[in-house]
Amino acid sequence: MEELIQLDKDVFLFLNNLGSEEWDRFWLIITKQLYWTPVFLVIFYFIIKKIGWKQFGIVVLFLAVLILVTDQLTNFFKFSFERLRPCSDPSLEGQIREVLTRKSYSFFSGHASNSMATSTFIFLLFRKHFKYAFLLFLFPLIFAYSRIYLGLHFPGDILTGYLFGLFLGTFFYRLYKIMQPKYFPVS
Repeated sequence: MEELIQLDKDVFLFLNNLGSEEWDRFWLIITKQLYWTPVFLVIFYFIIKKIGWKQFGIVVLFLAVLILVTDQLTNFFKFSFERLRPCSDPSLEGQIREVLTRKSYSFFSGHASNSMATSTFIFLLFRKHFKYAFLLFLFPLIFAYSRIYLGLHFPGDILTGYLFGLFLGTFFYRLYKIMQPKYFPVS
């Protein structure tokens, strides 16, 4: 396990140190969900166009519950493992580019788990309707990488968040498909 943790730190240091001051502002913007609003609005537009307002409301409800569950379970794991963030890890002091600092725990990334869960859910719902639906996965890739760049998460935190989000997004998709004919029939 120690070798795996050291590899995680080594990969983090490599990726984090690729950054430079001229790109810091860009990655600070990327890491905030608010700045992704135009992308979300475009996605919502296509969803509404395809399924209508009533079904859109149901999808949004599922997404809200998915984000709530993902976020709370992520926090449960963070407080269970209590892994320090790279910016708080004394063994990395002086070796990383600290663009942001946080005192909360690192394992695993809420940005990665939430973005992957929502992208997976939406992808599974609409992959047959939109030829380029796979492009949704650019969001979690870019969004979560910003956390490494800024010095807030190790790559292992991101990968675990991705796997967790993939699992929960798929689970909620299947739940939606089971419940849809009975409770949310398409009219």
